[in-house]
Amino acid sequence: MERCSWCMCNEKMIRYHDEEWGVPVHDDRKQFEFLMMEVMQCGLNWNMMIQKREIFRQCFDNFDFDKVAAYGEEDIERILDTEGMIHSRRKTEAVIHNARCFQKIRDEFGSFSDYIWGFTEGKTYLYTGHQRGEMPARNGLSDRISADLKKRGLKYMGSITVYSHLQACGIINDHLETCFRYQELLDMTDAVRKRRDKEQ
Repeated sequence: MERCSWCMCNEKMIRYHDEEWGVPVHDDRKQFEFLMMEVMQCGLNWNMMIQKREIFRQCFDNFDFDKVAAYGEEDIERILDTEGMIHSRRKTEAVIHNARCFQKIRDEFGSFSDYIWGFTEGKTYLYTGHQRGEMPARNGLSDRISADLKKRGLKYMGSITVYSHLQACGIINDHLETCFRYQELLDMTDAVRKRRDKEQ
């Protein structure tokens, strides 16, 4: 069975690739989990995030953003004292701050999922060349969403971080054409083919 090569380093990464990566996410808690894992990942690698995922869930109330939004200094200290946690006060504070921004987006749009999927009108994008491995680190879509998230106050939301999130939550299908998940996800999504050179 063919898979995208990036996931082949260990069993947890393979399971994440096979079961989650690129599956359309319409649940706000899951959106928050994926996006805040991207925040934690800045400057590190995704394998480390997958290995530490249960620690993150423990620290952040299973990524219940309403609970996280109410965190104070005691919670920050608790998180930073957790064994195996990434000991970055700035990132921990950013997750709490972003939870509050997340609430505002939900209040405005009904859900964060409705907000972020609105950029593609609910469609999954398939970019020309990506299925052959010609993937950029960012693109016009991630630039637009990144700029809007930053305008709304979210932190650690550069275009590269946002692009990774769009791949993870199924807004972009970047599985290789040779990967068994490519066609499976194509069959279950409302996909639109896009040309990279036409994206502003």
